[in-house]
Amino acid sequence: MSDMDKTESSQTSVRYDVSLLTDTDIYLFNQGRHFHLYTKLGAHLLESKGTKGTYFGVWAPNAKQVSIIGDFNQWDKNSHLLKSRDQSGIWEGFIPGIGQGIIYKFHIISNYHNFQVDKADPLAFYSQISPSTGSIVWDISYQWADQNWMDAQKEANSLTAPMSIYEIHLGSWKRSPKDNSPLSYRELAPQLAEHIQKLGFTHIEFLPVMEHPFSGSWGYQTTGYFAPTSRFGTPQDFMYLIDYLHRHNIGVILDWVPSHFPDNQHGLVFFDGTHLYEHPNPQKGFHPDWHSFIFDYGRKEVQSFLISSALYWLDKFHADAIRVDGVASMLYLDYSRQRGEWSVNKFGGRENLEAMSFIKSLNEQSYKFFPGTQTIAEESTSWPMVSRPTYIGGLGFGLKWDMGWMHDTLNYMSQDPIFRKYHYHQLTFRPLYAFRENFLLPLSHDEVVHGKSSLLAKMPGTEKQKLANLRLLLSYMYATPGKKLLFMGAEFGQWREWNHDAGLDWYLAGEPGHAELSCFLADLNRIYRTEKPLHEADFDSSGFKWTDCADPENSTLSFLRLGQNTEEFIMAVFNFTPVPRFSYRIGCPGEGVWKEILNSDAREYGGEGYGNYGSANAEPIPFHTFPASLRLTLPPLGALFLKPELILPKR
Repeated sequence: MSDMDKTESSQTSVRYDVSLLTDTDIYLFNQGRHFHLYTKLGAHLLESKGTKGTYFGVWAPNAKQVSIIGDFNQWDKNSHLLKSRDQSGIWEGFIPGIGQGIIYKFHIISNYHNFQVDKADPLAFYSQISPSTGSIVWDISYQWADQNWMDAQKEANSLTAPMSIYEIHLGSWKRSPKDNSPLSYRELAPQLAEHIQKLGFTHIEFLPVMEHPFSGSWGYQTTGYFAPTSRFGTPQDFMYLIDYLHRHNIGVILDWVPSHFPDNQHGLVFFDGTHLYEHPNPQKGFHPDWHSFIFDYGRKEVQSFLISSALYWLDKFHADAIRVDGVASMLYLDYSRQRGEWSVNKFGGRENLEAMSFIKSLNEQSYKFFPGTQTIAEESTSWPMVSRPTYIGGLGFGLKWDMGWMHDTLNYMSQDPIFRKYHYHQLTFRPLYAFRENFLLPLSHDEVVHGKSSLLAKMPGTEKQKLANLRLLLSYMYATPGKKLLFMGAEFGQWREWNHDAGLDWYLAGEPGHAELSCFLADLNRIYRTEKPLHEADFDSSGFKWTDCADPENSTLSFLRLGQNTEEFIMAVFNFTPVPRFSYRIGCPGEGVWKEILNSDAREYGGEGYGNYGSANAEPIPFHTFPASLRLTLPPLGALFLKPELILPKR
């Protein structure tokens, strides 16, 4: 058959009288204000006039021909041609007989230099397993059973609620004992839920599950912004995992990457023979460190695409939050660039004004459509008001990772205790900025790879001291204002660095010291969730008060956490040396009995057993600017959490 005959025959195999796009849809898309593109573009199973088939729509404004290719037409680029929709840049068509599971791509012939390429669908719901790159026609309907969770979602994700997050990489949490293959979404569901409930975390955060070609990128080189990776199952299988977690009262956070995308030919790069998704200026459109492409945040259609992607995961997958990766790389024109490698904005500054506008719109739309969710920024600089509303000049995120706390704390904890007194300021500095943002304290995957060692291996001393130091680190983290995040493996003290190609060393979880560490973390999570002073006022300076931050010589530290009801107190006391401190006096707000609700050095946690026999009496002896004081035994490399048994006088 000649090419002309094939083109003529396509007129009967593709119908152009079926469209999901209204004129309003097209207008909003071109204006950067269409936030539900996943209901309009991509591949959608339909029935029209008694005929079942699939409607296809794709944005390729610089193409002169777009066709659907796949096994169903022997990958014939002239068999099923789409039609351009006016001046919108969108190509569309309805193909009868195309149903669930059909593999397809878009074949694009560009107006420029007759460039031809086969592209995966940017809005595909499902993709072939890598290294195959085809998109799959798929119905994503699912019968959810998590209504109880969704009804309480806003409360569970509130800034005043406890939020302790278990960060996980799906492919390396646990492997099949038969062939070392990763577990499927459905296999993971009951095991994950049981593990999270046992440890007491409130949320789980998945490293990017969006489709990606290279497993070694951990999902951070995304090609499928609307497709959960097929490595572990179908979209419904991933929905089942989230549904199962929700039904067990566990929130779900998804890592999402709008900061860059890879150069794989089947992906977004040079999509229609032009720089369509990426910025055409390499100083703005190419990332020198990651060798990937940067979105053109000023292009209206790209804004519609990216915001639609974020809302898709909140909508169709019931995600409780999205964690936005690489925000700093988006905000600064000179990020990872030397002099002469970047251009100033129209005001002569280094801020990426287009990215700022996009981020604000992303957050506004997220909270508009899904007010019970959160957006979280992985932003590593001192950019102001990242987690403040856009109407007062902020970027609009709900939370921001506190990278400064993470770096300072890990640096301090890695020091030999003999030298910690010289680094005391790394612990006492944070309250000077702690309430400028809604901070989340991360001990994430980035800190346990590439030669950085696992958390346990970072700690100094003997094996027993390393475990004590890790319990101390976790205690300090949970007592400090801010929400919490801990990467998998730390809960039982994994020795080796994280390897994305292997499961965690689960045999350690039952060994002496490691099992006790897990027990301690479970109790730490329990008091964090149940004691309101430890989470209610994380972002308000009224929820924190030093009792003593001026004892570098002994490397001790103590402070009060207060709830919204200022009569509720928790005192946290830390000894960062291996020397127990006896009769150590600490000021407190009033007299009475203070109960020792957690001691990281308890024998049941693998400690030495130093402590205060469960409680201590506050004496009417003024100290540390307080009217009363406690005389305590501070355990070596240990932390104490103390709670007054009697209501103290109002301050």
